[in-house]
Amino acid sequence: MSEASQSTSGVKHYQTASNDVIPWSQKVAFGVGSLANQLFAAALGVFMIVLVMSLGMDPLLVGILGAVPRIFDAITDPLMGYISDNSRTRWGRRRPYIFVGAIITGVSFMLMWQLYPENGEAYNFTYFLVLSLLFYLGYTIFATPLVALGYEMSPDFHERTRIMAVSQWIGQLAWVIAPWFWVIIYNPTFYESAAIGSRNLAIWVGLLCLMFGVIPAIFCKERVLPPRTVEAMTISSLSSVILKFFKGIWQTFKCLPFVQLCSATFLVFNGFQTVAQFAFFIIVFYVFNGDQGAAGTWPAWFGTISSLCTCLLVIPFITKMSQKLGKKNAFIVSTLISILGYLLRWWAFEQALNPATHWMMFVSLPLMTFGIGGLFTLMMSMTADVCDLDELETGERREGIFGAVYWWFVKLGTAIATLISGWVLSTIGYGRLEEIRNSLQQGESLLAMPEAAEIINLLRMADIAVPVFTATMAIVVMSRYNFSEERAHQVREELEKRRGKVAH
Repeated sequence: MSEASQSTSGVKHYQTASNDVIPWSQKVAFGVGSLANQLFAAALGVFMIVLVMSLGMDPLLVGILGAVPRIFDAITDPLMGYISDNSRTRWGRRRPYIFVGAIITGVSFMLMWQLYPENGEAYNFTYFLVLSLLFYLGYTIFATPLVALGYEMSPDFHERTRIMAVSQWIGQLAWVIAPWFWVIIYNPTFYESAAIGSRNLAIWVGLLCLMFGVIPAIFCKERVLPPRTVEAMTISSLSSVILKFFKGIWQTFKCLPFVQLCSATFLVFNGFQTVAQFAFFIIVFYVFNGDQGAAGTWPAWFGTISSLCTCLLVIPFITKMSQKLGKKNAFIVSTLISILGYLLRWWAFEQALNPATHWMMFVSLPLMTFGIGGLFTLMMSMTADVCDLDELETGERREGIFGAVYWWFVKLGTAIATLISGWVLSTIGYGRLEEIRNSLQQGESLLAMPEAAEIINLLRMADIAVPVFTATMAIVVMSRYNFSEERAHQVREELEKRRGKVAH
């Protein structure tokens, strides 16, 4: 066990015991799996723009394509978590699913983007929807056990944060790389059209994610659980298994600290995802007058610098701050900093109108990235802590169910955010911007046209108001969270008295 020390404020801090430290090789292997996990999500965000801007699909239909598969994914996640928790194989209860899921997800991603404009909107919508469902099924098989594997790698309060910090640091590289997919797809030097670019690039992305995804299945080790009887999932026992499955989910929701974590994550991530693509449209239509050619690589740099801020500034800072202030306080501070960053965006984009100061659009990013960067570094670690509390109360290790339900909230938030985002773009008349832009005479400005100026300003207001509101609500939720470091170590001591230590 870790040794405790008393700070000047009277709060106990614990040093990580050497046998609780996970080797860097395994942290990196888990992080590479997280890179595949996040690269899928990051690539989807870029590729989805192709559906609107190059295949001419209605934004509302694109919103449906983003929401329906995620709702399906959110339903299958808890089931996959239950299956993983209750599996016993010679390779472990997580790694076989991670391996198979990575292959299914990578292959289906390649196929999903084989879209041709000449096939028409209805055919492309149906084709994409069907392949999306297959993609998200594979994604569930891959990602749910992967998340659970991260939760159970170490029993130490602070080592869990370090594991998640390494994972998030490596995973953020996906968001550094992904914005440049837009540049590659739309560069006429590389591809004749964006549709061709997305078809070809999807093959490389899917293959890369497949290779990264199988790495944790090969190199990471699972903790050895105390033996217990597991009911086989046969046809005759199906009703009993289903009953236990729903009972397990209900028990998960009875854990108040976990519900608080899920609620805060839903709020912060929902706000972020709702406006995630708005920055791209603001850069193109507000800063560069609707000229995609003039916008060049600025949208890509916007995404890349945002991710670099998360990697180089936010994650190291949050990791250290959580050890000094505690995980809850670190979350509240990081979320407040992100609110300041979002408020600063209005002024920053205004300054970026001048060609000599386009770089000013980046000013708000170091502050804004504290929201998502702090969220997943801390929440993943805190969920692992809560799994100990659940074991104390139920006598079972259920990281799979907890991970699935946690990401159910994330994916529900993504589904709702995608619908809201499509609804906002459709309601404010985003489709009219392209028409107005095409009707402009040489040298005319979109901002000089009252209708265009109103649409752009509404877009900019939503870009700030939505994430600020949701982040504020998340702070209110987490202000009542009371699962402290000292309580976490008390729970661990009680568990080890009951069932002994769990080794790899």
